[in-house]
Amino acid sequence: MVNQPAKIYLFCCSSSLDPEELAQDAGEDELKVIPLPCSGKIDILYLTKAFETGADGVAVVTCKKGDCRYLEGNLRAKKRAESVDALLEETGLGTGRIIVIQLTDGGVTQVKREVADFHAKIKTLPRKVASSA
Repeated sequence: MVNQPAKIYLFCCSSSLDPEELAQDAGEDELKVIPLPCSGKIDILYLTKAFETGADGVAVVTCKKGDCRYLEGNLRAKKRAESVDALLEETGLGTGRIIVIQLTDGGVTQVKREVADFHAKIKTLPRKVASSA
């Protein structure tokens, strides 16, 4: 998969970042940005559906530690992402296809850098095996 574009779904807290700004400069990789009112709104179903619809990786961007306007939304998002990572391991896809990026003072620049690093990592993982029905 190293030479093929990676399809990444990026769920982000729209209270903390401008989703359109994140979608810029995706390069050859396909980046689908999905804004949420709070990263705590992310559901295990949303995350698993992203993989079912062809995502090679999923990133969840949360607000800064202590800055969640819904108190603990960023903590819930992290726990849900960890649960899906464990599910992916159980299904044979392995871990490392989902990442939680917590905002720091670096803002959009920090997120873009971490997403670029994640893209590079995803490209090194084995391709998903299509299930035979």
